Amino acid sequence: MLDINRAVDDREFRPHDPEGHLQGLPRWSREYAKRQARAEGFEELSEQQWWVIYNLRGFYRKNGRAASARLINRVLEKDFVDEGGLRHLYMLFPKGPVSQGSRLAGVPPPPYSSDPSFGWVA
Repeated sequence: MLDINRAVDDREFRPHDPEGHLQGLPRWSREYAKRQARAEGFEELSEQQWWVIYNLRGFYRKNGRAASARLINRVLEKDFVDEGGLRHLYMLFPKGPVSQGSRLAGVPPPPYSSDPSFGWVA
């Protein structure tokens, strides 16, 4: 019989947080990233997108969760200066290189990297 209190607290029952990010690195795989990318509208991930995904995972593995999205943007932007920097990163990940990239990389994003309650103006 399922113990609802255990299920609420047990990460095995909740592999994703409310924003769709995986709860921890061990569950991630390239296949997961491909499935997640298709769900977010990408047909296929480019080499540059894979580079960003692996660097987000490497940063998280080495430093833990970043204090801010700005810090991660600066780290990623350095390798894309010739292509246009942060503007190019937003072309690779339209919903944000940190927020969307973190979802695909299976790492938790920095606090306040996205604000779904902010809204949209058409």
